[in-house]
Amino acid sequence: MSKISYINDFPAWEEGFEFFHPIKVRFSETDMFGHLNNTVPFTYFEVARIEFFKSIGFMQEWVNPKNETIPVVADLQCDFLKQAFFDEHLKIYVKAEAIGTSSVDLHYMGKKEDGSVCFTGRGTMVQISKKTGKGYPWTEEMKSLLQNHVIKLPNSF
Repeated sequence: MSKISYINDFPAWEEGFEFFHPIKVRFSETDMFGHLNNTVPFTYFEVARIEFFKSIGFMQEWVNPKNETIPVVADLQCDFLKQAFFDEHLKIYVKAEAIGTSSVDLHYMGKKEDGSVCFTGRGTMVQISKKTGKGYPWTEEMKSLLQNHVIKLPNSF
């Protein structure tokens, strides 16, 4: 496996994930070579990220029109390790790797049914004020939820 800049110790990094969202690769997500198109993991990251935030109660607040804050993605990257194909079942894992004042560095991992990792990713998400467009600090409760989030979905292969 090639060196991935945001992962120092792959086995330890992999063990740090708890939350996942199951995905089934659709035909429309494959390219003419029959494997998962290189743009699709970013959509999978989004779906899993939203489910992660819903599970800790953040999305419900952010989508409330009366709420002052919204989440925005500041950057996003993906590293491809193995091909994935039509009709395969994947688990898309998400974890908060580092928490800033108003940002969180999220890490992602796509795993196949055999347990092999097909792609990894990371991205910075920032909570901003709808009024100012600037970063809006996490509350202590939000930081705690991000740091201590341990949930396992009943969905599995």
